[in-house]
Amino acid sequence: METIRGRKSFELDFNGLKERLANYNRILLDLGTGDGRYVRTLADKHPDWFVIGVDSCRENLREHSQAKLQNMLFVIASAQELPRELNGLVSHITSNFPWGSLLEGLLISDTMLMRGLESISRSAASVDLRLNGGALAEVETTLEAGAEKIYNNMLRAGWQVETPVIMNANALRTFPSTWAKRLAFGRDPRAVMMSGYSNNKVGHVVPLETYQT
Repeated sequence: METIRGRKSFELDFNGLKERLANYNRILLDLGTGDGRYVRTLADKHPDWFVIGVDSCRENLREHSQAKLQNMLFVIASAQELPRELNGLVSHITSNFPWGSLLEGLLISDTMLMRGLESISRSAASVDLRLNGGALAEVETTLEAGAEKIYNNMLRAGWQVETPVIMNANALRTFPSTWAKRLAFGRDPRAVMMSGYSNNKVGHVVPLETYQT
């Protein structure tokens, strides 16, 4: 699979990835990571985690991917074609304020996307999705209707999802992503968050939010 650091890209095979992950139990993957600030922040704050950012736009990743953090990796891939090297490795999936093809895939329950999420997940995986009103308005739906559709799609795909909760402007201002800050001071600072677990979970996984406070 293709990985990136600054302006340079590197191929990383399954064995190489396993070596990078060898000393980490908690592996988080941020899907549609944008500029990667969220991934860099978590990797810096939690050196015992391994944090992976996935995005198809390499140009946005150049700044934050340069950080010299051993527990951080950026992968160039689309949400609908996640690398097989990631299969069965991820304990937490996040997607923060998705838009474009990723948001549309969640809204229509795209088969490739949903199968990809299932494939990369461990049996005890959890997921956090954060959705914003502006992105959903661009695809001609409201925040409430879009969140409800994605909530039901996740349930049908086999995730046990809790009821979505509102993220207010203060929550957006303190959330460690560039886009959250823009939303907080933008025309439509509305967002929702939904969390869930794989239906195949074994034991109990502490929600990611517990570790971020």
